[in-house]
Amino acid sequence: MRICVISDVHFKYKHKSEADRQNAALFLDFLSSSVGRYDLMVLNGDIFDLYNEWKYSIIRQYFPVYHLLANIREAGCRIVFISGNHDFWFNGFLDKDLGIEVYHDQFYLEADGMRMVFSHGDLYTSNDVRYQLFRRLIRQPFIKWIFNLLHPELALFIGEKMSRSSRVRRVPGFMQSRRSQGLQSWAEKMIGRKKADIVVLGHSHRPGIHAMGGGHYANAGDWIKNHSYLEITDGNIKLIYHNKEKAQ
Repeated sequence: MRICVISDVHFKYKHKSEADRQNAALFLDFLSSSVGRYDLMVLNGDIFDLYNEWKYSIIRQYFPVYHLLANIREAGCRIVFISGNHDFWFNGFLDKDLGIEVYHDQFYLEADGMRMVFSHGDLYTSNDVRYQLFRRLIRQPFIKWIFNLLHPELALFIGEKMSRSSRVRRVPGFMQSRRSQGLQSWAEKMIGRKKADIVVLGHSHRPGIHAMGGGHYANAGDWIKNHSYLEITDGNIKLIYHNKEKAQ
């Protein structure tokens, strides 16, 4: 079985800089090159920098992504979307209209004799108390109900400010390391308790593959700086950098 895992693309509905445009173009190029290439694609959170589905509206600037994901599905690939801390408000479009499976925290898979668990990872940075309180609040159904009462343009304006605040808030280096350690600790716990042979997370924007306790913890990295993703083939994990792959 050939699996692709990608996370933390932070695809924006407004490309305000050349870097935004280049990152978006690289991601779309990656999706285009993935048609007919995989058996399973796991979109492991924060694919979109800001996301919502209204009852009768979607964000039209994301249509190129939707179109390519539909092509990947039609080529026979199963697609799983796991919510992140920037894209967690769903209303049936991804699953009912595009045929994408949506999971809100974890996705478990047994394939090629391996037990795998996929999650964005923001739930496991328990040392970031401020974020955990915000996470619990913003995911309340009442908050989503209020948000959906607003005109989409006003809702996106407010959401963009919140997303930008979350993205640019300065985090000391030691706290970033502690967050990454929190992800590794959870992975180690899952492997140590024999609940998984492979744990795949995102959120930290730090790509890597780490052997631990007879299993592996892997992080797909991000598409702001690294443009990285994971391939798991017959239980073997490989970290790939799309920009370097294109240069070869």
